[in-house]
Order: sequence, then C-alpha cells, then structure tokens
Amino acid sequence: MCQRFLLFIKISYHVLAALTNEGKPIIMKLNFNFKRDSPIKTNLFKARISGKGLKATKQREEILDVFLNSSGHKNLAQIYAQVAKVNPKIGYTTVYRTLKLLTRLGLAAQRKFADGETQYEPTEGKSHHDHLICLGCGKIIEFEDEALETLQNGIAQRYRFKVFHHRMELYGRCMDCRSKKGISKKKR
Repeated sequence: MCQRFLLFIKISYHVLAALTNEGKPIIMKLNFNFKRDSPIKTNLFKARISGKGLKATKQREEILDVFLNSSGHKNLAQIYAQVAKVNPKIGYTTVYRTLKLLTRLGLAAQRKFADGETQYEPTEGKSHHDHLICLGCGKIIEFEDEALETLQNGIAQRYRFKVFHHRMELYGRCMDCRSKKGISKKKR
C-alpha cells in the first residue's frame, strides 16, 4: 500500500537569479512515494516468525501492516474491519490468530480494561507507558511519568522485590465526560 505526496517548491528570487538570467519564479513538482509498512518491522516479523518455524504469509503481512499503521488500542472487530478494507478475502479467524501470534512474538500487547474486552496495541518502538481510562466514553490516554517509575522502583527496592513488569491503569472520567455531566473539574 503506497501513499503519494506532492511537494510544490517555489525557489526564491535570489537562488533563481543565480540559476537563470531571469528572475521569474519556477514552480517544480516533485512526487514522493512512501510505503506505509516499515521494512524494518516487516523484517523483524519475518525473523521472529521463522524462528518459531512458521511462515510469513501475505495475509499475515497485510494484517501486520494494518495493525502497525493503526493508532491507539483496537479490539479484534475494529482491526478486522480495517483489514477487510485492504483485503476482503482475509477472514475474522485469520485476523484473530495473527493477533495472537503477534502477541506471542512480542509485536503486540493484549490489554483488558474495565469493559473486559481484549484490545491490542503495537509494542515495537513504544516505551513503557501507563493508561488513564475513561469510564464514560472509553477513551484511553497513554502517559509516561519518570517520577512515578522512580517511585515504583524505590518501593520495590525497599521491599527487596524484583519487578519483571507492571501495569498501571487509572479509571475515572475524562474532561469531556465530566463537562457533559456537569461534574466539577476539581471533584474526583
């Protein structure tokens, strides 16, 4: 899947005067083609999947491309709907199995928030982050806080506890939902 970008450049009078004997502006049209899927991520996928003795099929690569180029947390139905636009021949079960495979390969993370529905997010290229989840509209806000991470590590050290991973999810209402309900911004 390629996207085309057109770039129009207007050369300044001084540069143009140096290049030509006239001072008339020239408009140049340049075409750029950018592939949406990252070859590095596709190669990483191929390396990891072959390490498990599996094949990197065209359908799996299409699902990977859609998944990596989507934003935020998506459930299976949302990812399937995006995949079906690219290739309607790919079935729901294939998307489900590929997402499970991506999770096993460390390219995706599964999350279950308060609604209990499994959602997926890409893990490659993302640093550790925590979540604020709105109970009103379901919005998920990702955040990073170095002071919070330092505090958690300090607590673990104080209790001589070795942390392998952790997950922080804070549930409440976002500003939009609070303003709709007339709830004060200061109340919790």
